[in-house]
Amino acid sequence: MHLTETAHAKLNLALHVRRRRADGYHELETVFAFTEAGDVLGVDAADDYSLTITGPFSQGLSDGPDNLVLKAAKALAHAAGIRTGAAFTLDKRLPIASGIGGGSADAAAALRLAARLWALDTVRPMDVATDIGADVPACVLSQSCFGTGVGEQLEPLDGSRLTGLPVLLVNPQRPCPTGPVFKAWDGVDRGSLQPEDWMDSRNDLQAPALSLVPEIGHVLHELEQQRDLRLSRMSGSGATCFALFETAAARDAAAAAITRHHADWWVLPTALL
Repeated sequence: MHLTETAHAKLNLALHVRRRRADGYHELETVFAFTEAGDVLGVDAADDYSLTITGPFSQGLSDGPDNLVLKAAKALAHAAGIRTGAAFTLDKRLPIASGIGGGSADAAAALRLAARLWALDTVRPMDVATDIGADVPACVLSQSCFGTGVGEQLEPLDGSRLTGLPVLLVNPQRPCPTGPVFKAWDGVDRGSLQPEDWMDSRNDLQAPALSLVPEIGHVLHELEQQRDLRLSRMSGSGATCFALFETAAARDAAAAAITRHHADWWVLPTALL
């Protein structure tokens, strides 16, 4: 039986960095949202573990045991006492190191798929998600939520006003690894995030990401020129930026205009879950 899951792209609608902890991680406050689009992960029952990667962003990705898909599945199997394996196929549609949780979303989809494949009822994907990565618990939920701690402490939000909202994702095709962005953060605590005020808030990682990848500024400038725009902002540690629109027609017109002028950028029109 072949099973599939969408590894929905994660957006940080707002993100406040509060402090750097003694363990090297940063205390965050963020509003997570997820898009209809994402990578697509499939699985079949197998005696051992394997991963086959295809898709436009497959190049350079390891299909070995260090991949988060296999790490996640093996962690869940260990917790549940499962002795069989799983054969995964990943259609990698999201850019790598792009601030939209691609690897974390893939790991979360692997947890959901493995739980279905093995018909687990006593061990849940969320039981091991935090051990895989800070964003993995939110990606397991794939619904609007408020994240604190390092992003793993979650409070579900009423996403009814977000569901179906047209959104455009744009990436200048420049990798923006998380570690250097956090290292470039100036260390200033600019205050707490109230989840209901996310539209009037900010992403504290936008400035340090811009210092490392100036093209992010070009993307934001292009998005801000579009008609019927509600909000544009960088997601996570970058380099992907998102724009929320009043209508799907306005989103699609913006996608066409940006693609026409920047054929080398990655542009994805979608909607919020």
